Amino acid sequence: MQQRFKKVGILGGTFNPIHYGHLIIAESVRESQNLDKVLLIPSGQPPHKPDSEVIDPELRYEMVRRSVSSNPFFEASRVEIDTDGYTYTVNTLQTLKKAYGDETALYFIVGADVIPELTLWKEFKTVFGLCEFIAVRRPGIGRNSADADVEKLKSEYAMRISLIDTPLIDISSSEIRERCSAGKSIKYLVTEGVEEFIKDGGLYRKTI
Repeated sequence: MQQRFKKVGILGGTFNPIHYGHLIIAESVRESQNLDKVLLIPSGQPPHKPDSEVIDPELRYEMVRRSVSSNPFFEASRVEIDTDGYTYTVNTLQTLKKAYGDETALYFIVGADVIPELTLWKEFKTVFGLCEFIAVRRPGIGRNSADADVEKLKSEYAMRISLIDTPLIDISSSEIRERCSAGKSIKYLVTEGVEEFIKDGGLYRKTI
């Protein structure tokens, strides 16, 4: 039987690879919003990214699993990588809502840079009704601009969304991939388990 939680956070992404920036955001939001659990969900086949840019979902899932294993409040979820074809947030939320029940509130964590794009998501009005959004300020995103975007969404769609501050860690997965390709160190950018997994598997190395 599925354990019942009052508040479950969701942090999705390609996680190509997952890094400390993702984990710090997840833990900061969990603590500030009193979440019972945070699901970290590696995407299956994202419709907006070419297949060549993203390594196999099982590899990305294993890196997420290794990253969250020491935190009892975190869980690596297979909900998207076990879905055939393109994966969309609306379908993921519907699946999770069915699994956890209506008594569990879902909180979808996004970067503030994503706020202007939310109305472009598939069935976005349904998405807005299934969860509450927690938008995290990102380096380079103006406070006034983000605040205005949030207020517009609340006004036009009665969207449940809050904008919060977390430690701003300017690490990107693309930077990590580039460092791997160049044979540079990624220590302190990813967990030791992920660093070892990437090294042993020869992931993100430049191919000739």
